[in-house]
Amino acid sequence: MFIRWHKNNLLVKSGVVIIIAGGIMVLSGLFLFYVVQITPEIEPFFRTMKHAGTFVGLLGMGVTLAGILLYLINRNQPQIQQDFDVKE
Repeated sequence: MFIRWHKNNLLVKSGVVIIIAGGIMVLSGLFLFYVVQITPEIEPFFRTMKHAGTFVGLLGMGVTLAGILLYLINRNQPQIQQDFDVKE
């Protein structure tokens, strides 16, 4: 897949990069949330890591949504053909 670099494609590629970054954030949040086991005598550090996993995962969902919207907004639109000549 080869995309030429010009002003329109640069914005589309930035949307793809943001989508990938958001996906990585969601996966790391899921990892942090589910690796730490809940026990009554859990240390405060691990409790903080579990809460951080929740925050990073939710933030990653928002970043992914922003990347998808940026990608959709900046897609190449077909050129509008304007022909104002009167043909008789």
